[in-house]
Amino acid sequence: MDEQKPLSVAEARARILAAAHAMTDVERVPLEEALSRTLAKDLAARRTQPPISVSAMDGYALRAGDVATLPAQLKLIGESAAGRGFSGRVGSKECVRIFTGAPVPAGADAVLMQEYVKADGATITPLKTVPPGDFIRQAGLDFSAGDVLLRAGTKLAPVELALAAAMAHAVIPVLRRPRVAILATGDELVRPGEAIGAHQIVASNAYAVAGYVRLAGGEPIDLGIAGDTLTALEAGIAKAREAKADVLVTLGGASVGDHDLVKSALAKEGMELGFWRIAMRPGKPLIHGRIGTTPILGLPGNPVSAIVCTVVFLIPLIEALLGGHPNADEMGEAAVLGAAMRANDWRQDFVRATLSTRAGGVSVATPLNQQDSSLLRVLAQADGLIIRMPHAPEAKAGDACRILRLPKPTI
Repeated sequence: MDEQKPLSVAEARARILAAAHAMTDVERVPLEEALSRTLAKDLAARRTQPPISVSAMDGYALRAGDVATLPAQLKLIGESAAGRGFSGRVGSKECVRIFTGAPVPAGADAVLMQEYVKADGATITPLKTVPPGDFIRQAGLDFSAGDVLLRAGTKLAPVELALAAAMAHAVIPVLRRPRVAILATGDELVRPGEAIGAHQIVASNAYAVAGYVRLAGGEPIDLGIAGDTLTALEAGIAKAREAKADVLVTLGGASVGDHDLVKSALAKEGMELGFWRIAMRPGKPLIHGRIGTTPILGLPGNPVSAIVCTVVFLIPLIEALLGGHPNADEMGEAAVLGAAMRANDWRQDFVRATLSTRAGGVSVATPLNQQDSSLLRVLAQADGLIIRMPHAPEAKAGDACRILRLPKPTI
């Protein structure tokens, strides 16, 4: 391919996703540890829910025919509570005091709410009629044993965990989390809290990338910081191999300067280069390739560029490894602009923006004033990115646009 011609974002995403092979490694984890994990196999119910017919209200279990004509009186012969049902049978002109969730006794075919009953010792007087089946949750109303209720590929949220528990599963099969090794590069970088020289900066990108890896369902592996030498970079790449990483992400050194050695180091380690330039802003210098079957993403060093590329490329890659099918061509969702925007150049632009919601539930995206790719403070103020296609014309407030929300923790 022509290295001098940057790929479109859609083509870059398509190549990255096409090279990703869904993982098949399965782990069995306790239900309480399965939140946000990806289900590896279909899950079928091991029991029927509810297993027997139960009451949906506090009231009296009776035969509907006995109260079809009023006035009437019924004999109270017992009580049915949740976990402690009535063992007898309801006969003609008889009833049983019943509570929500309690088993409906044999012979009864309806529950009359307690609000419509006048009780007097061992006798009740119904104040209204009730049709057969009223306020009874029939056995199997929710599901039956053998029903497949959760499909492989489901990302397990709290409700799915509750459903799995109701299905009588204490341990669930989930896909192993993709291991994503993260190697920061550059002599100028030091870790937070370490002694720092006048010409150095605090390394920050790895923390954002690791956070997004976790949100996407992966397991980040911190390989530390490699200095600007081939020896240091090769040692970092070797650490990724030792960690059995499913993906290697490098941070910085993806450009063509004299000190940008990442591509050379990766090539020396056997990387098959896919591409290294994309027609996007921020984030033009991005390396994609593979060493053996391990995908490589070399992200730019500027903080905003690294984070935007993580959202646009790395998160979909992790989703694909977990069996998802991200759309390579179209990203984000529809919105309208909250302010005018000038015409765009030949690159696809990802503009940091705040998001709000107006009447009717329409999302409004307002671009932030400063867009320099080094400004983390501005990115922290953003809720999402306005996607501006190459050569997009001027746009005014209220015009349609597309936005890509920045992933946030949901719990």
